[in-house]
Amino acid sequence: MIGMNIRILRKRNKMSQEVLAEKIDVSRQTITKWENGEALPDIQKSKRMADLFQVSLDQFTGELSEEELMQIGPKGKQFFGVVKVGERGQIVIPKEARELYQIQAGDKLVVLGEDVTKGIAILKSESFLEFAEMIRKAEPEEESNNE
Repeated sequence: MIGMNIRILRKRNKMSQEVLAEKIDVSRQTITKWENGEALPDIQKSKRMADLFQVSLDQFTGELSEEELMQIGPKGKQFFGVVKVGERGQIVIPKEARELYQIQAGDKLVVLGEDVTKGIAILKSESFLEFAEMIRKAEPEEESNNE
């Protein structure tokens, strides 16, 4: 289980056994033994690999299929699937995303865009406005310190 996870995550990150071994301070042979199920990494090494591969420790040590492992996003990022844009620009936010981020009918959302990647982000307006207010309050303090 952990051995397969190490192998798949290592390959997904285009990392050789040597490079992984160097990054977590073990020998290449140790990586081979872990991947072949001949030995198990200790909790500290498991945590370092999970952080390196940007997955949670639960995901790293869990019993996931190869397909599930390949679909794991970086820690703190989620993939909810693909949505289709309607004729008037409407999208349906997947149920899992609505539940995780507590989005309900009637909530106001902010839509942000990024020109280079043509990426779009959707944020709950309350969170965005709180963040904007925090920035606004921080600006005068910085100006007065520079005078």
